[in-house]
Amino acid sequence: MKTIVCTENERMEEILRACRICFVGMADTDGVPYVLPMNFGYQDGVLYLHSAQEGRSIETLGRNPRVCIAFCPSAELVAQHDEVACSYRMRSESVLCWGKVEFVEDFEKKVEALDILMRQYSGRAFTYGAPAVRNVKIWRVEIEEMSGKAFGVPYKA
Repeated sequence: MKTIVCTENERMEEILRACRICFVGMADTDGVPYVLPMNFGYQDGVLYLHSAQEGRSIETLGRNPRVCIAFCPSAELVAQHDEVACSYRMRSESVLCWGKVEFVEDFEKKVEALDILMRQYSGRAFTYGAPAVRNVKIWRVEIEEMSGKAFGVPYKA
């Protein structure tokens, strides 16, 4: 089986949108990695995430805003030969995105970001109470680089 690099933006966006969560990787200034599973929304080359106002991730991003975000919608165990252990592989697709986190503070922009997040999961509009909007931390990540791969693709001679 082989791995195929995906270069088509439309396909990478399809993979991204098929995900229920993403994994946000960050590194503190001392190089210690930290990865969080998070909900997200995506629109026009920008990822939106949300969290509490304080915590380890907020402190880490305050020192180093660069992130790598991983997406993988599903995986399936496949084999080319049932009796050959090393022919087994997970068939999946993934996308990696790199960028810098900017925190959104403007109330109306936070509401817009929450709408994008909620459309990712429900496809419908919501209203938000002012205290909830004020108390949520909105992360905005403009995608600087994106790459995709398909794993476990059958090899055909």
